[in-house]
Amino acid sequence: MTTDGRQGDDGIDVVWPGGDSESARRIRALDWSGTSLGAIADWSAQLRSTVDTMVHSPIPKVLMWGPDHTMVYNDGYIAIAGSYHPRALGGTVPGIWPEIWDWNRRILQEGFKGRALSYRDQTMVLNRYGAPEEVTFDLFYTPIHESDGTVGGVMCTVLETTAKTAAERAVLRSNQRFRSAIDAVQGVLWTNDGDGRMTGEQPGWAALTGQSLAEYEGYGWSRAVHPDDQAATVEAWQHSVDTQTTFIHEHRVRRHDGAWRTFSIRAVPAIGPDGVVEEWVGVHTDITEQREAERLILTHAHRLEEQVAQRLRAEAQLRQLNETLETRVTAEIEARRRVEAALAQAQKLETIGKLTGGVAHDFNNLLQVVAGNLQLLSREVAGNDRAEMRITNAMAGVARGAKLAAQLLAFGRRQALEPKVVNVARFVRAMDDLLRRAIGEAVEVEVITGGGLWNTFIDPTQIENALLNLAINARDAMEGAGKLTIEMGNASLDDSYARAEPDVTPGQYVMIAVTDTGCGMEDETLARAYEPFFSTKPEGKGSGLGLSMVYGFVKQSGGHVKIYSEPGHGTTVRLYLPRSAEAEDIEVVAPRELAEGGNETILVVEDDEGVRDTVVDLLRDLGYRVLKAVDAQSGLAVIESGAAIDLLFTDVVMPGPLKSPEMARKARERLPGLTVVFTSGYTENSIVHAGRLDNGVDLLSKPYTREDLARKLRSALAANRRAAAPVVTQVAPPPAGVTAAGIAGPPLRILLVEDDLLIRLDMAETLRDHGHEVVEAGTAADAVALFRSTPVDVLLTDHGLPDRTGLALATELRALAPDLAVAFASGDAVAADRAVTLVKPYGERELLDAVARAVALVRPPA
Repeated sequence: MTTDGRQGDDGIDVVWPGGDSESARRIRALDWSGTSLGAIADWSAQLRSTVDTMVHSPIPKVLMWGPDHTMVYNDGYIAIAGSYHPRALGGTVPGIWPEIWDWNRRILQEGFKGRALSYRDQTMVLNRYGAPEEVTFDLFYTPIHESDGTVGGVMCTVLETTAKTAAERAVLRSNQRFRSAIDAVQGVLWTNDGDGRMTGEQPGWAALTGQSLAEYEGYGWSRAVHPDDQAATVEAWQHSVDTQTTFIHEHRVRRHDGAWRTFSIRAVPAIGPDGVVEEWVGVHTDITEQREAERLILTHAHRLEEQVAQRLRAEAQLRQLNETLETRVTAEIEARRRVEAALAQAQKLETIGKLTGGVAHDFNNLLQVVAGNLQLLSREVAGNDRAEMRITNAMAGVARGAKLAAQLLAFGRRQALEPKVVNVARFVRAMDDLLRRAIGEAVEVEVITGGGLWNTFIDPTQIENALLNLAINARDAMEGAGKLTIEMGNASLDDSYARAEPDVTPGQYVMIAVTDTGCGMEDETLARAYEPFFSTKPEGKGSGLGLSMVYGFVKQSGGHVKIYSEPGHGTTVRLYLPRSAEAEDIEVVAPRELAEGGNETILVVEDDEGVRDTVVDLLRDLGYRVLKAVDAQSGLAVIESGAAIDLLFTDVVMPGPLKSPEMARKARERLPGLTVVFTSGYTENSIVHAGRLDNGVDLLSKPYTREDLARKLRSALAANRRAAAPVVTQVAPPPAGVTAAGIAGPPLRILLVEDDLLIRLDMAETLRDHGHEVVEAGTAADAVALFRSTPVDVLLTDHGLPDRTGLALATELRALAPDLAVAFASGDAVAADRAVTLVKPYGERELLDAVARAVALVRPPA
């Protein structure tokens, strides 16, 4: 009962369910009258009782009620639902989980017939985080009956076993490698339970003796031992089991072909942390020939010396094998434990990363609504000093919230990185004043730079934030006074280091080490150092996100982080950043554009009502004409209506089958001059690949200010107009006999290499429209693979590719096909023999003329 005393006709409280869990609060707040369940007051006693019990359970549960299978679930199920929560609450099973509806339909049909079902380690592919993900569950389905005996719904208890299944597979692979090692020394590996009994499949023993599982289980293996050796073997084996000592023995065993062979046996106990033997690991080594050699020594005296030498050599080899077996077994078991621990830690950080990324997304949407309305309000209270001060304070709070969300995104590896080729020595020197202001005059700073320092490919803004975080952590650890050392050098991480450290790729790196003389960390603290919100500082002195941000950013950039710390002796954090062989990018600071509006028409596509209303008001305040849509499908409908639209402003994360990038592509097909600007609270794989924002994509990250919005829109519109303006290219007119559509004769097969997806799609469509056949690649490596598998007439490539230059690619392909026609699409002219440069931006005519001229250079017309 609740305190307001309102009850239904059956005397059961209708303000329900009880409890303060998130699911209970959301169930009470949701308007159920729009679902087949109807208002809560009209729910049956059985439905209310079931939901009340469910929301108090810590086990993930979901109730699928009624003919359309409306979903009600508890807090435990929120993690299972992923990004489908909270809209899954009150949704239907086929509407929320279309990717597994075939499975659920069959299960629900059986459940509504009153049948309880259960499944262990059931593998499924879900899209709960926006991309296909293979997961495993233990599932238990229970029919829930109404008072008249009919089945009202089906309750599913869900236990996710994905991590356990992955760990079991890793252990299986480790066991397979171990068995291979044993095979290499010509031994037969077997394992017994702690009580000495052989259980489970034993491939080695079965292959040796021909016994089946039913024959060798328990002590059945002894029946394959020679009758004269059985009793002694069992007695010796039982003694080793009772005393937990290494078992060393010899006996004869009947092979699967009926032959008796003599074997040396050695088995060692694997003892668990509690001191109890968990299993025995043993090896049978065939020494029949050695024993036969001994017999020959006794029967052939004239060969005694030679046979003795042979025996000594054989026994030395056997002793070496026996002496090293225990060590190898122990090392393999320890390696297996390290793999399991590393896997568990990686899965833990990955799970927390997904959670924090989702939280940051929702948080940024909330901040955007707050920030937008504060800026709109500021114009209405202009001149009221007190109100303006409060708005300024509130905006400062929004900025702090945005910084917190950015740190969460960094740890979750969901930032849109914009890496550049950086010389870290110059970069750190440029940070000198900033670092000294951050850590204070009482901290001595020493910078050590190794000779011949390589360049690195990294996001300058993020590495600056990372170094500031490390310096501030160091200052706090030294209580404001001590010595901070920043050391830079080249480093190569080899295969042995990579095997010992999870998620490390061997190769060349630029190393930055930040060392302090502070208090250091205990092993327990060091083990949790990367976890978000974990901090040893007093409450209110730190968010616990500094190291986690550094960890996530470096990992997303393809690097590695290693911490060395000792209590009372300070801490060293080493950042290994990927090496770049390219020349350093020189930063050009463009003049900051004025925050002004315009009179163009903008289509806003945003599913969050609060964010949508706020940005529409901001745009109207800036003078723009505004159209709006609630999802990508609606936005495309507005575009297809024929409305004159200058700019599409769309959120990246959008519900429904049509995604925002696909909507933008279709919109540009219908309106070729359309400008597109994306916005998001965090990055999606649809516009970010390998942690980097796709080329040619304009992104305005949430939360943003009125000035940020105004500058981004004017910049995008201006850039689009420049690209559309006609330009004079460096492509000369085609020679006689060559047309704009290509050389006279059959269509050309063109290998188009461009890493910007939108540019590549436009170029390919243009070339195909003029009768050419086009094969596409986004990298030089993909282009080489395609070239080796299909004949090509023309290479049309961007000069700036992700993995090498277009000139290097052309040189490699011409080594395979000297008469290959080559055209470069680039912002600058490219000097190459028998090649054409198509300077960006260019139009359709320039593109076709460049292809024609490139062909003419290698195949002049007759």
